[in-house]
Amino acid sequence: MSEWIPDVLGDEFAQRTLELADDHEGPVVATLVRALPTESGWWDRPFGRFRNPLTRRRPLDDVDVLYVHGWSDYFFQKRLARFWTARGARFFALDLRKYGRSLRQGQTPGYITDLSTYDEDIEAALVAMGRGSEGTASGRRLVLLGHSTGGLTLSLWASRHPGAADAVILNSPWLEFQVASVRPLITPMAELQARLRPLEAAPQVDLGFYTRAQQEVADPDDPVDVNLAWRPVQTMAVHAGWFRAILAGHAKVAAGLSIAVPVCVLLSARSATPTRWSADLTSADTVLVVDDIAKAALKLGPTVTVERIDGALHDVFLSRHEAREEAYARLDRWVRGWAAADQT
Repeated sequence: MSEWIPDVLGDEFAQRTLELADDHEGPVVATLVRALPTESGWWDRPFGRFRNPLTRRRPLDDVDVLYVHGWSDYFFQKRLARFWTARGARFFALDLRKYGRSLRQGQTPGYITDLSTYDEDIEAALVAMGRGSEGTASGRRLVLLGHSTGGLTLSLWASRHPGAADAVILNSPWLEFQVASVRPLITPMAELQARLRPLEAAPQVDLGFYTRAQQEVADPDDPVDVNLAWRPVQTMAVHAGWFRAILAGHAKVAAGLSIAVPVCVLLSARSATPTRWSADLTSADTVLVVDDIAKAALKLGPTVTVERIDGALHDVFLSRHEAREEAYARLDRWVRGWAAADQT
């Protein structure tokens, strides 16, 4: 495991390379990005006043957050990290193997054939965070935070590792195939194709409208700098072996998971089909069918909160100003409630 070095995000961010076992394409790594709380104090939203950390304990001083990105993505959201560090938490983001900072020459971007492969990435991250491979070797609480495919990955991991996390927060998690009723019908064909030609790529159907929507709603007062080599305008190629792994994950969610800790799911209020460009695509989820995701979320565990945000994009924290601020306000409210209840 390497040492912490300055990250490409600059400012307070650092990164650490996590060496993993080789696979059929050679050496494999994951990358952990870190942002730590400062001693500059924090703004207490409910009371509208500044708190000095030297005179009052911050609400998340004993919390570690582990973020996992989605498909064709990587971690770049400074504001999301600072939401947590301003409240005292240590924030960590994991660029999984073959994504973003972890992608190496000659590798197939994002390619795996089983979502449980990421157990090694997550366990290496937890060790680097000082929590042990199971995440429990610490007196600090652990919050798992996942977006899209990362939300699916973390949901499955949390269900398989009871007691490891204290809360799970999901930003538009990909819990179900876009046409839920079709999934059982296409699964046998997907499994056959994955066995015979696992690296066969599906035709590119992404027209780049989701990326355009984010650019259209970009806020100069809350800038986001994206590396298009790591997060391309059109999504990375979808290979048969990877697609079968996703469908298998969806089937496990549909059968019911057993996440015993509180779960918060943030979603757009509606979906839109990106067949042609229109302004409508700047205020809806153009990736998932959010009504189906909301239903699937109820199968994650016994305590699930679903927050529907009007005007939000697929990544609710990259939406236009009003929806984005609403997403952060909902997250703040849920986290404050969870933190208070968890300490009683």
